[in-house]
Amino acid sequence: MCGIVGAIAQRPVADILLEGLRRLEYRGYDSAGLAVLSEQGELKRLRCLGKVAALANSLAGSSLPGTLGIAHTRWATHGEPSERNAHPHICRERCALVHNGIIENHESLRAQQQAAGHRFTSQTDTEVVVHAIHDALERGLDLTDAVRACVKQLHGAYALGVIDRQDPEHLVAARLGSPLVIGIGFQEHFIASDVPALLPVTNRFIFLEDGDLAELTRSSVRIWNASGQEVERPVRTSSMSVDATERGPYRHFMQKEIFEQPRAIAETLEGRLGADHVLAAAFGTQAEALFAQTRSVTIIACGTSFHAGLVAKHWIESLAGIHCQVEVASEYRYRQHVVPEQSLFVSISQSGETADTLAALQMAKQSGYLATLAICNVAESSLVRESELQLLTRAGPEIGVASTKAFTTQLAALLLLALALGHQRRLSPEREAHAVEILRTLPAQIERALSIDEAVADLAQHFVEKHHTLFLGRGEQHAIAMEGALKLKEISYIHAEAYPAGELKHGPLALIDEDMPVVAVAPNNALLEKLKSNLEEVRARGGQLYVFADDSVAWQQAEGVHVLRLPESDDLIDPLVFSIPMQLLAYHVAALKGTDVDQPRNLAKSVTVE
Repeated sequence: MCGIVGAIAQRPVADILLEGLRRLEYRGYDSAGLAVLSEQGELKRLRCLGKVAALANSLAGSSLPGTLGIAHTRWATHGEPSERNAHPHICRERCALVHNGIIENHESLRAQQQAAGHRFTSQTDTEVVVHAIHDALERGLDLTDAVRACVKQLHGAYALGVIDRQDPEHLVAARLGSPLVIGIGFQEHFIASDVPALLPVTNRFIFLEDGDLAELTRSSVRIWNASGQEVERPVRTSSMSVDATERGPYRHFMQKEIFEQPRAIAETLEGRLGADHVLAAAFGTQAEALFAQTRSVTIIACGTSFHAGLVAKHWIESLAGIHCQVEVASEYRYRQHVVPEQSLFVSISQSGETADTLAALQMAKQSGYLATLAICNVAESSLVRESELQLLTRAGPEIGVASTKAFTTQLAALLLLALALGHQRRLSPEREAHAVEILRTLPAQIERALSIDEAVADLAQHFVEKHHTLFLGRGEQHAIAMEGALKLKEISYIHAEAYPAGELKHGPLALIDEDMPVVAVAPNNALLEKLKSNLEEVRARGGQLYVFADDSVAWQQAEGVHVLRLPESDDLIDPLVFSIPMQLLAYHVAALKGTDVDQPRNLAKSVTVE
């Protein structure tokens, strides 16, 4: 959510800023804007409601030459989506600012500033920050010290980019609880809320840490930590390519990312499987010793990552024989909880910057857990840096808001974890070796599952005019049904929910009629016959069944029963295989309805505020 780009260079920066915003569109936003310090020393600003394309059209009709500027895409929190609430914010034509995050004490600051004569032009919490910086500048502080003085007044989370009309040689940035990176160029430097924004201009980055304040000139970068000490942060070279964030021949990024899953899973497994066991060292040098001490596991996540955790609970308890609890991060952080002895704390996040998950991790580090482990897609993220153990999912950039390859690579990573924990306990060498062999076949199995794409596209036509859908599954497939329901509601705006199939008779049967499609996840496992009985209850009440089953299941197509078959797979990897038709169904329904598949309304890719 929200995107920041800033640049100080020897060349005009407006197009760099605009391209950076385009590459951050996946984060979700409702307005966009940029401000450039012109050659005449004036702050020139353009803002608009809606997409970056609208901003680009406005820019095409304006002249904004200048070598220093900042830009932003906003996702509304305080104040409605509107041009006046869009960033950058400017105070008295002197300083301009962009901000991600939430200033919790903005009301008291606003009251103080209004009493001092400041006039506010927006409803945002951000505007108090630019007024505070302006006041510090008027007291004679330079830009860096003004920002330093300002952030001492702020409670909450922020990533800031600030420029001053009277100081064309500096761009100042600061972060606390919201990600911000510095791009290193030759006689030019940049800031952004995420690496993809800057890939066209650099592949070298500094990742700011919480409390850092940075001063950028064309030739230098200086950084001070939260204690005010000047520090050096490592410069990292990104292996991400510019093309990684391009759609290529696909109609949508989500479609592209669905079909990238065989490769993404193969890369997640690469170098982590021995001949007959999972290499515990893949989680960190201390992992093997810590796993040997682990007596329980607590998994914390949000959204799609929470569903991955629910699947992992089944794997960890069946393969390792140890208790596992899974909780939503936003709830976990606000309740009293008991930490089991020798418990491993596992946090899951695609971005590694999810605010609730990060807050839960920080609590865990003070709560007496044996160790913390992050399952994440971003090596330089806050979640990875703050955890003792890490396993990167290697999904590559995921642009579509509705997660696909990030989810299945999380599942692959969590299965590795379950096997690594099981290696220390109940898992026999024979069963472990068999599991490793099955894992090696997983990318090919996902490739085969994708072959049903056209059949799912045909099936999707049955859902386009529907308003509600029920998803059913048993065992670990209930979590896959939950993920299927989430995907459908996220991008097609069809209300969908998921239930364990055995719970139908405890309430949801009241919803069944011919206008309620019922999607069932039906691999050939020990619960198949139970699932069939549950689905007969649906048929007896006139419900329309859409059953995803593997080739070995003897399930006949009939009136009101639509069966779509997947290639047969092993029980162990069924959750990953059956995720594919759930994703394809949601994608094709949304595409037929003509919704904004990659940027669904009201949603953001990376939820960096509470």
